[in-house]
Amino acid sequence: MYSIEEDFELATVCCRPDSLEKMLEQTKFTKTELQILYRSFKNECPTGLVNEETFKLIYSHFFPHGDSSAYAHLLFEAFDKHKNGAVNFEDFVAGLSIILRGTVTDRLCWAFSLYDLNKDGCITKEEMNDIMKSIYDLMGKYTYPCMKDSAPREHVESFFQKMDRNNDGVVTMEEFLESCQKDEAIMESMQMLDHVI
Repeated sequence: MYSIEEDFELATVCCRPDSLEKMLEQTKFTKTELQILYRSFKNECPTGLVNEETFKLIYSHFFPHGDSSAYAHLLFEAFDKHKNGAVNFEDFVAGLSIILRGTVTDRLCWAFSLYDLNKDGCITKEEMNDIMKSIYDLMGKYTYPCMKDSAPREHVESFFQKMDRNNDGVVTMEEFLESCQKDEAIMESMQMLDHVI
């Protein structure tokens, strides 16, 4: 339940995006696509900003059978470029442009950044465990076929066997890019994103 103070704050905070021309230069979206995305964004976020709780709420509608909050938190942090607890339209479309229209390398770098939770330039097993747990929570407990409780840990071990080329216990950006670009399934999934919008 919103308080009067929160209603007042929502009514007074209004973040307007940069010019359409500037966003056309900075993203790989067309004018029409940007206009459609903006209408949708403003519909969900009338103030022009979305905080993490609202982002989680919106994201939960896409995954009603699971707990999307942990994964939505990770995505929110990836979109929150200014690390100020809010995502504006420019931040949102900049990230979306990379995910949907970027080169394979751009997309993989974005994914690596998402997985590198402490932003130290490498992915550890602990970070990957957190990611996998959030993904399995997102999918829900009632998937078919039913997943074993050990599935996230097994997924992490498989990831490290494939990606950790020098067996030092961490995956660097170089190892990640090289391994992903050699994996046909990953490359096919990257190409599927080309047709989302």
